[in-house]
Amino acid sequence: MGLVNAKVSLRNPKKPELVPVEIDAIADTGAVHLCISSHIQIQLELEEIDKKEVTLADGSRKLVPYVGPIELKFKNRVGFAGALVMGDQPLLGAIPMEDMDLVVIPKTRTLDVNPSSPNIATSIAK
Repeated sequence: MGLVNAKVSLRNPKKPELVPVEIDAIADTGAVHLCISSHIQIQLELEEIDKKEVTLADGSRKLVPYVGPIELKFKNRVGFAGALVMGDQPLLGAIPMEDMDLVVIPKTRTLDVNPSSPNIATSIAK
Protein backbone atom coordinates (compact mmCIF):
# COMPACT_ATOMS: atom_id res chain seq x y z
CA MET A 1 0.00 0.00 0.00
CA GLY A 2 2.80 2.45 0.76
CA LEU A 3 2.98 5.25 3.28
CA VAL A 4 -0.07 7.23 4.31
CA ASN A 5 0.65 10.75 5.53
CA ALA A 6 -1.73 13.19 7.18
CA LYS A 7 -1.60 16.80 8.34
CA VAL A 8 -2.56 16.90 12.02
CA SER A 9 -2.59 19.88 14.37
CA LEU A 10 -1.19 19.31 17.88
CA ARG A 11 -1.81 21.59 20.86
CA ASN A 12 -0.98 21.55 24.55
CA PRO A 13 -4.37 21.97 26.28
CA LYS A 14 -2.62 22.94 29.52
CA LYS A 15 -1.00 25.91 27.76
CA PRO A 16 -3.58 27.39 25.36
CA GLU A 17 -1.41 30.46 24.80
CA LEU A 18 1.10 28.37 22.81
CA VAL A 19 0.72 28.22 19.05
CA PRO A 20 -0.44 24.77 17.82
CA VAL A 21 2.04 22.75 15.77
CA GLU A 22 0.97 21.28 12.44
CA ILE A 23 2.70 17.99 11.70
CA ASP A 24 2.91 15.72 8.70
CA ALA A 25 2.43 12.35 10.43
CA ILE A 26 2.65 8.85 9.08
CA ALA A 27 -0.73 7.19 9.74
CA ASP A 28 0.17 3.65 10.81
CA THR A 29 -2.64 1.23 11.67
CA GLY A 30 -0.02 -1.27 12.85
CA ALA A 31 1.28 1.13 15.49
CA VAL A 32 -0.56 1.86 18.73
CA HIS A 33 0.45 5.31 19.99
CA LEU A 34 1.08 8.83 18.81
CA CYS A 35 4.85 9.30 18.49
CA ILE A 36 6.48 12.73 18.34
CA SER A 37 10.03 14.05 18.24
CA SER A 38 11.70 15.75 21.19
CA HIS A 39 11.58 18.97 19.13
CA ILE A 40 7.75 18.87 19.14
CA GLN A 41 7.76 18.07 22.87
CA ILE A 42 9.87 21.18 23.49
CA GLN A 43 7.77 23.41 21.19
CA LEU A 44 4.54 22.43 22.95
CA GLU A 45 6.15 22.41 26.42
CA LEU A 46 4.76 18.93 27.09
CA GLU A 47 5.53 17.44 30.49
CA GLU A 48 6.91 13.94 30.84
CA ILE A 49 4.27 11.89 32.64
CA ASP A 50 6.07 8.55 32.66
CA LYS A 51 8.44 6.36 30.70
CA LYS A 52 7.35 3.40 28.56
CA GLU A 53 9.35 0.48 27.28
CA VAL A 54 8.61 0.08 23.58
CA THR A 55 9.46 -2.78 21.25
CA LEU A 56 10.87 -1.54 17.94
CA ALA A 57 10.42 -3.11 14.50
CA ASP A 58 13.75 -4.95 14.82
CA GLY A 59 12.61 -6.55 18.11
CA SER A 60 14.86 -4.43 20.32
CA ARG A 61 13.42 -2.61 23.32
CA LYS A 62 13.91 1.00 24.28
CA LEU A 63 12.80 3.14 27.24
CA VAL A 64 11.22 6.39 26.00
CA PRO A 65 9.46 9.39 27.60
CA TYR A 66 5.65 9.45 27.58
CA VAL A 67 4.27 13.02 27.48
CA GLY A 68 0.90 14.72 27.43
CA PRO A 69 -1.85 15.49 27.31
CA ILE A 70 -1.97 16.50 23.64
CA GLU A 71 -4.99 17.77 21.73
CA LEU A 72 -5.08 16.48 18.15
CA LYS A 73 -7.17 17.98 15.34
CA PHE A 74 -7.78 16.47 11.92
CA LYS A 75 -10.43 18.02 9.67
CA ASN A 76 -13.62 18.13 11.82
CA ARG A 77 -12.27 15.73 14.45
CA VAL A 78 -10.70 16.38 17.85
CA GLY A 79 -9.03 13.89 20.18
CA PHE A 80 -6.73 13.78 23.17
CA ALA A 81 -3.77 11.48 23.70
CA GLY A 82 -0.42 10.99 25.28
CA ALA A 83 2.64 10.54 23.07
CA LEU A 84 5.85 8.55 23.03
CA VAL A 85 8.85 10.79 22.40
CA MET A 86 11.02 8.98 19.87
CA GLY A 87 12.36 9.37 16.37
CA ASP A 88 12.17 12.36 14.07
CA GLN A 89 9.04 11.49 12.05
CA PRO A 90 5.66 11.91 13.81
CA LEU A 91 3.54 8.78 13.75
CA LEU A 92 -0.21 8.55 14.27
CA GLY A 93 -1.10 5.13 15.68
CA ALA A 94 -4.34 3.19 16.02
CA ILE A 95 -5.49 4.60 19.38
CA PRO A 96 -5.68 8.27 18.34
CA MET A 97 -7.11 7.29 14.92
CA GLU A 98 -9.85 5.21 16.56
CA ASP A 99 -10.55 7.98 19.07
CA MET A 100 -11.16 10.48 16.24
CA ASP A 101 -12.99 7.89 14.06
CA LEU A 102 -10.50 8.14 11.19
CA VAL A 103 -9.89 5.58 8.46
CA VAL A 104 -7.05 4.86 6.07
CA ILE A 105 -8.16 4.74 2.44
CA PRO A 106 -5.72 2.34 0.72
CA LYS A 107 -6.70 3.22 -2.86
CA THR A 108 -5.74 6.88 -2.46
CA ARG A 109 -3.20 6.36 0.36
CA THR A 110 -4.93 9.00 2.45
CA LEU A 111 -6.35 9.39 5.94
CA ASP A 112 -9.91 10.66 6.20
CA VAL A 113 -12.89 10.87 8.53
CA ASN A 114 -15.00 7.73 8.59
CA PRO A 115 -17.37 8.01 5.58
CA SER A 116 -20.05 6.21 7.62
CA SER A 117 -20.04 9.10 10.08
CA PRO A 118 -18.77 12.20 8.25
CA ASN A 119 -20.23 14.85 10.59
CA ILE A 120 -19.40 13.50 14.03
CA ALA A 121 -17.04 10.87 15.37
CA THR A 122 -18.65 7.63 16.47
CA SER A 123 -17.38 5.05 18.90
CA ILE A 124 -18.40 1.78 20.51
CA ALA A 125 -18.83 1.80 24.28
CA LYS A 126 -20.09 -1.67 25.19
